Amino acid sequence: MQEITTSAIEARQAGNRIVIGGISAIVLILLVAAVLLFLNLPDANAFNARVEQLFVENNDLTTQAEIKLLEILAQSGTAFSATLDSYRFVIFVLLVFSTALLIAAVAFLVMLIGMNRRMGQIERKGIEVNSLMIAREQNTVLLNNFEFKLTDAAIETLSVLAEARMDDEVLSGAEIEGVISGRPSVDCDEAAGATRIKRLRDTLGNQMVSELLVKNIARRGYVLAIDKSVIRMV
Repeated sequence: MQEITTSAIEARQAGNRIVIGGISAIVLILLVAAVLLFLNLPDANAFNARVEQLFVENNDLTTQAEIKLLEILAQSGTAFSATLDSYRFVIFVLLVFSTALLIAAVAFLVMLIGMNRRMGQIERKGIEVNSLMIAREQNTVLLNNFEFKLTDAAIETLSVLAEARMDDEVLSGAEIEGVISGRPSVDCDEAAGATRIKRLRDTLGNQMVSELLVKNIARRGYVLAIDKSVIRMV
């Protein structure tokens, strides 16, 4: 048991290191991409510098139209500079947003993988039930301190399964129907017991819980997939 626990802890630690490494790699890649992108963007003052150069090189422009044209070019350069600054801000916001989305995607993927593994363990081992208390008079079941209100028929079916589990017995549908109805099992229909099991599962509500709690063993019957020592009936 100690070896299994140690290996499980080491597996979780290795998984955590992989997640941290993956997130760090994503952030690093996006950071490098952002740096390269901003370095390759044109200078916001490049247009203004060019217009200034035109003023210097063409100082012989004297007509009103020529001077007006240069003023328009200067204003265009200022507008271009403001537009480029806004583009830089938009690109920065998009990079931050994409980083957050990628990190969230990695986190959700890891959670989904962990949940699938957990579900696989549950399917292999069944539900880990620490206590199952059946209160017939109140038609109530306490499963790991979670209370379920059942119908009269469902509580009877569950009680029969619990008593059979404490006796290490597997009951067929006909035997379940026979115990509840008080008739010999040979005179009972297998489908009637299967219907009672279906109604019990429907009353429990959670499909995963009900399917794993009440196991159907092929060609044998039905049994509660829990340790008989945790069962209490009041």
